[in-house]
Amino acid sequence: MALWDKVRELEGNSLRQIQSLYGPNFPIQFRHYFASLIESQAWERIDPDNVQGDEEAHAKYILDLFLSEINKECDCLTEGKDFLQRLHLSEIASHFKHVYGSAPLELVRIVKKILAIESRLVQQDGNKMESFNAANALHAKNSLRINQELDQLITKTRDAEQELRNLQSEQEYFVIKYQDNARVLNELQHYQQRPQTDPGRNQMEQSLIRKSQEFDKLLRTGKQKILQMRMALGSHHQDLLVRLSHLQKEILNDQLSKWKRSQALAYNGALQRDNDNLDQLQHWCERLAEIVWQSRQQIKRLQLQRAQLPFHASARDVLSEQDTTITDLLLELIASAFVIEKQPPQVLKTQTRFGATVRLLIGGKLNVHMNPPTVKASIISEAQAKTLNSDQRRSVSEVSGEILNPESVMEYHAQSGILSVNFRNMSLRRIKRADKRGAECVTEEKFTILFQASFSLGHDIGVEVRSHSLPVVVIVHGNQEANAAASILWDNAFSEQGRIPFYVPDKVPWSKLIDALDMKWKHECQSTRGLNIQAKQYLANKLFGYTLPPNSDQPVSWAQFNREPLHGRNFTFWQWFNGIMELTKHKLNQPLWNDGLIIGFIGKVECREKLLPQPMKHFLLRYSDSEIGGLTIACKADKISDGGDVYNLQPHSLRDYNIRALPDRIRDVDQLMFVVTADNIVKPKNEAFGKYYSTPADNGSKSCVDGYVRTELMQTITLPQQTGNQLGGGNILMGGSEHASSPTTPVTPICSPLDQQLTPLNVTSSPSSIPSVQQQQDSRHPSINYDLPDITDFGQAAQQQTSNIITNGSTTVASSVPSNMDYDDTLDFPSLDMNEFLTRSMH
Repeated sequence: MALWDKVRELEGNSLRQIQSLYGPNFPIQFRHYFASLIESQAWERIDPDNVQGDEEAHAKYILDLFLSEINKECDCLTEGKDFLQRLHLSEIASHFKHVYGSAPLELVRIVKKILAIESRLVQQDGNKMESFNAANALHAKNSLRINQELDQLITKTRDAEQELRNLQSEQEYFVIKYQDNARVLNELQHYQQRPQTDPGRNQMEQSLIRKSQEFDKLLRTGKQKILQMRMALGSHHQDLLVRLSHLQKEILNDQLSKWKRSQALAYNGALQRDNDNLDQLQHWCERLAEIVWQSRQQIKRLQLQRAQLPFHASARDVLSEQDTTITDLLLELIASAFVIEKQPPQVLKTQTRFGATVRLLIGGKLNVHMNPPTVKASIISEAQAKTLNSDQRRSVSEVSGEILNPESVMEYHAQSGILSVNFRNMSLRRIKRADKRGAECVTEEKFTILFQASFSLGHDIGVEVRSHSLPVVVIVHGNQEANAAASILWDNAFSEQGRIPFYVPDKVPWSKLIDALDMKWKHECQSTRGLNIQAKQYLANKLFGYTLPPNSDQPVSWAQFNREPLHGRNFTFWQWFNGIMELTKHKLNQPLWNDGLIIGFIGKVECREKLLPQPMKHFLLRYSDSEIGGLTIACKADKISDGGDVYNLQPHSLRDYNIRALPDRIRDVDQLMFVVTADNIVKPKNEAFGKYYSTPADNGSKSCVDGYVRTELMQTITLPQQTGNQLGGGNILMGGSEHASSPTTPVTPICSPLDQQLTPLNVTSSPSSIPSVQQQQDSRHPSINYDLPDITDFGQAAQQQTSNIITNGSTTVASSVPSNMDYDDTLDFPSLDMNEFLTRSMH
């Protein structure tokens, strides 16, 4: 299969990365229509950086070949038919000729980069599909085997039923012959009491004796046959019970436990696959219930037959043992089939309504649905759960809180065959906490919701079932939610099947923790783009103070995760991670993350190294190291020397973005022109963020409201400036038109971080009719707008600019540099304040 055919099958984040590769200089339409031509060229033989060999001639040949094939395709399109396609292809040919005519090696550079990225994404997707298909194939194989074994057990049950009927017939025949023999013996006794002189006595006596001997022989043979049939049926049941016990254990302890485990992992973001489908498990449990119930009935009938005709072949009572075994299997099946289909919230706030769904997987079997039981919910502590786990028959004598609306009757849905109850309006009214243990806080104390029900099967079995939920952390205030979520994430990720409630290891390998965080991130942000290698290494450095590979088994303790603060900070690792996750998953920022516009996990040093080689006006988005839930913009801007420096603007929080969204803030600042994405692709900001800009309709379409002119909040920043003798004017970054102006006060030169003083933000409310500044784009070649990160030379540094903003006829000029601005002393370059002085002016 050709590469492009494989690329077209990509989905999700991989497809978005493919779309981001193409732009006006190499349109995706050309890649689609001329895929075979593009892939047939010997790109590996051409080095676009070698200008001294014959590479340029080879590149020129490929360019001419592309143009020739485009012209041929246009000639094949008849007049009037496919007019738009022909017109578009002609535009592509003209653009290629204009852009690459004098620089054909740049075409080679772009195509090689695109093909390399496509190949990598296709290979990654192929590896994922192979793993997914292998898992599905294994599950399909196991499901097929289980269904086959169930079919075989059902067949054996039917065979046992037929053997039991044959035994019943044989016993009935034996009883008839036994009665006939008894009648013959009675007649014989009658004749033997007659006088010896009776002429017919001897003849009748001899005849009856012969008949009695025949019946006696027949009865002895019948007895042996009945005993053999009983032994054969007992062996049949014994074999059935062994296989049934083994299969039931696999379904309940393996398949059902995996489904329960998947519920815990689902909180952390794992998807429940088809093999985790509860309907499939119910189908298996229902067939098991039928087999177990029929086998038990057969054993009961066999016991009754034995009582009716008490032949004792051995001293061992096998039937009683089988009856006990099959009854235990039935009770175990029913108890395990009582499951919580929809778990209650694991972070549970008091006085807040919550729900849950409980289901009995034997459905309409065993006639339980004819008299549906009532299910009661209660909350118990971890210690109480341990006690119940050690003694399944022990009753619940004490609870740890009061739940409103704790009871409901199960309902049977005949069409689906589901017997369940849906609690919709439960509420935790109060909670009783245990004494604190050492450093444990309330957000580390675990409870569970216990669901109980009782019902009868037939006239001889009373069943009590119960099932407890996943661990629950109870909070009383919203500020406890983050720490409670940490306890639940740790428990769900690292607990084991069949554990003692609710044991979880205190230390886990870093590789498992980072995988859990990656899964949680994708789930919360609803994105296929998770934590890449750079992000995982960044997080390891933040937690340990040094970089670790993602597959490292370096142990991480719970205290490191969410009890001890990070070095030099007043918050824990999880609190920081959860803060940026809450920021990213918000509807205002989630699309930006999905598009790869937020790099996020990059340190200040790495950020500086990434931006310094870039021309002016380049920037990237990264998460703040020093604030919870903060996002900062790192930008390459003018400096006194060295052609520019990298600045980190003051972080913004979700509260700030609710006032003015991040794309609009970027649009306001003219010096932020080219964004470096997570895929190392440089894009013009309007191309990257343009579709997320707010429109006038978002802020109100009327220019005047109640006689007032509508105003709009805009953002400006002021960079450090030189003194008047060194630089003729200030350097202000803002939205609006640019005008030359001279500061009225001298500015402070940049000498060192301790000497740097930053000018506060100038925020102006201006009519929305003020036109935006034209974008200025640098380029290495005057005719090429490069779409790929490898083409790094985007031209000379931007000229120093001065500007002002005209607001309703007045002019706002940047103020002088204050002497008391805050700065981050951990940086070797300045940090800028973008939000402290945001205000809204109404005119």
